[in-house]
Amino acid sequence: MSTQFESLQLASLYPDAFNVPAPDTPVGRDVWPRKPGVFVRLVATEPLAEGAEPDKPTFELATGQFGLVPTWVKSASDAKLRSTKLVNARCEIVTTSNNFREAWLGARRCIVPMLSFQEDDLRSGKPVPTRITRVDGKPMGVAGLWESWKGAGGEVIVSFCLLTVNANSHALMHRYGQPGSEKRMPAILNEGAYSAWLTAPHPEKAREFMRAYSATLLTANPVQK
Repeated sequence: MSTQFESLQLASLYPDAFNVPAPDTPVGRDVWPRKPGVFVRLVATEPLAEGAEPDKPTFELATGQFGLVPTWVKSASDAKLRSTKLVNARCEIVTTSNNFREAWLGARRCIVPMLSFQEDDLRSGKPVPTRITRVDGKPMGVAGLWESWKGAGGEVIVSFCLLTVNANSHALMHRYGQPGSEKRMPAILNEGAYSAWLTAPHPEKAREFMRAYSATLLTANPVQK
């Protein structure tokens, strides 16, 4: 389960890799549950008049906490407790899970920019924090979901999570996670698929993007203390 990742610190990487401006207020380098992070989402548009041509889709960079807060949560204190456990959404259950169904069916899809994510290597019996990156060092765009929770007192919490896919047979990612448990990895998108993922017309079309990223394009190294 990917509960920590490294955000983009170089401002030029945002327009170069994701075609959005860098955040006005830089986020911290390491993002873990309930910490602020950024994500790319589709800008909502007004309904088209009859016969009008649709505009080219535009995207924006939004800030939110890592760990989804479902709309049905009753209080901000409950949101804090639940969100730490909702940083990853298994792509196989997004249509049936009360935690993620509204965001998935409501097309609140996003892309989470990151330079790396961290997993524990437990093969030695002791956890060895390991940094997973692209071989070429370029940013990764991970498929995610976002939500905006509004409390009775007017509080608003914008949040997001990462979508994950099965990695039992993945040449690299099968090494990580608890022995005997199902192996998972973030749903890393191919660069040419960013726009198509965000603008997919219906949930079943979006599901086509839920596949494991090639192991030959990833590398793993123990975290240097």
